[in-house]
Amino acid sequence: MKLKGAQIMVECLEREGVEIMFGIPGGQAIPLFDALYDSKKIRTILTRHEQGAAHMADGYSRSTGKTGVCIATSGPGATNLVTGLATAYMDSIPMVAITGQVATHLIGNDAFQEADITGITRPVTKHNYLVKDIKDLARVIREAFYIAKAGRPGPVLIDIPVDVSRGETEFIWPEKVELRNYKPTLKGHPNQIKKAAEAIAAAKKPVIYAGGGIISSGAAKELRAFAEKIDAPVGVTLLGLGAFPYSHQQFMGMYGMHGTRTSNLAMNESDLIIAAGSRFDDRVTGKLTHFAPNANIIHIDVDPSSISKNVPVDIPIVGDAKNILSDLVKAVEAKKHPEWRKQISEWQKKYPLGYIKKGKLKPQFVLEQINEITKGDAIFATEVGQHQMWAAQFLKIETPRTFLSSGGLGTMGYGFPAAIGAQFGNPGKAVFDISGDGSFQMNLQEMAIAVEHKLPVKIIILNNRYLGMVRQWQQLFWNRRYASVEISAQPDFIKLAEAYGAVGIRVTKDEEVRGALEKAMKIKDKPVILEFVIEREENVFPMVPAGAAMTEVIDYSDVELA
Repeated sequence: MKLKGAQIMVECLEREGVEIMFGIPGGQAIPLFDALYDSKKIRTILTRHEQGAAHMADGYSRSTGKTGVCIATSGPGATNLVTGLATAYMDSIPMVAITGQVATHLIGNDAFQEADITGITRPVTKHNYLVKDIKDLARVIREAFYIAKAGRPGPVLIDIPVDVSRGETEFIWPEKVELRNYKPTLKGHPNQIKKAAEAIAAAKKPVIYAGGGIISSGAAKELRAFAEKIDAPVGVTLLGLGAFPYSHQQFMGMYGMHGTRTSNLAMNESDLIIAAGSRFDDRVTGKLTHFAPNANIIHIDVDPSSISKNVPVDIPIVGDAKNILSDLVKAVEAKKHPEWRKQISEWQKKYPLGYIKKGKLKPQFVLEQINEITKGDAIFATEVGQHQMWAAQFLKIETPRTFLSSGGLGTMGYGFPAAIGAQFGNPGKAVFDISGDGSFQMNLQEMAIAVEHKLPVKIIILNNRYLGMVRQWQQLFWNRRYASVEISAQPDFIKLAEAYGAVGIRVTKDEEVRGALEKAMKIKDKPVILEFVIEREENVFPMVPAGAAMTEVIDYSDVELA
């Protein structure tokens, strides 16, 4: 049958199982939106900013495991997607972004609202396409969805000139995707698995270092079985939160700059690090010359370019974490490490996560109360800053796909639209955005979407009237020279909520926290802003300074508090 290019796009999206997409129309994307208007299977959400659309697609993807889809017009519409694409790229999130483009004969002529979006996004997408021939469109869309999820996931962009979307050709659905130059390795090499099993058998102080790859591969069950069989303590990265249950007796917490002292000490003392779906980024390793001086390293990753990229490893295993961990469970002998586990337990008792409870309302207390209210049955998205790290430390994340955060890029303004995307994907689930007053203002316009679609997202604003993490660094390392971090003028968040038709609640005292959260949880048909006016100069501890070794920790006892 013959279809217009825009109709081919919709037919392909429907066959890929797309149920929802986020975006804003414009001149060169009108044919695409016109075709979506007729779709009975795809729900198109009109966002208020294209960056919000990209983050919504991202949050939808992280929380459901499906490929998120966003759409924008040419020029500024397309370029507004870039931050969202970069966020997804750094964190290996499967997304497909579709952009309108000026007609093919105008490309390169500085036409109205023309931008070389494939050139612009090449460094921040897994792959991208400019479709110049309508006959290629169905194949390109099919390939884009395959590439987005195959191997190490990531975002793919498809740029469609308006004459292609308006043209007509015979529709042929490609049943198979054949990419000669892209065939990810999914099964681990048997010899490498054997070597890993031998190293595990010889180890006295093994630790497991699990990252977001565990979640993207669906390997949480295999990770737990493996950890229990070899009796190794488990720590996770920021993006790995939920890959291993918080309540499990072998869980140490998060690694890295604001991780637990136990997890960082264990990594430092270990004689064998088993890294799975993690990439040894600088926030975890600290000073490379001092990283894990006693350890041999097994590194499991589906992306061969990530192995030995930052830290040389002894036993590389390329493949999907789910497959490899399953093979390792069969290959290793059951072991016990009573002395090592005893040492871990002693560190946990000596260095628990905590905070000084005197003074004004503390953000850590708010998060503890959220734990009690939700009992682990919620999805948490975060913005970026102090509140993000407090959330990572104090929320008890038990299951995969319930903690959504911008890890690699550190994108302020990510959390709220990501929470909206997660709520669309999980309509019966409690969804929270853990935010600061600075980050929330970067994409607060998407409040209109939450109200319009009756989404009961709970926005937790930990308000200290600062860009808090930068202020903390300025306090600790820049002689308290608080340059351009004080937010002296900000909206009344309660009135802002009411202006959009949402609910706003302000909390200033400990005794008000529980009641405010309980009230918010009862509201099921609109978003709620809960503004917690917290201690202004509260800091995130423990903290390892940038470039320091992971054993060089700053804690409350080391800092004079204001």
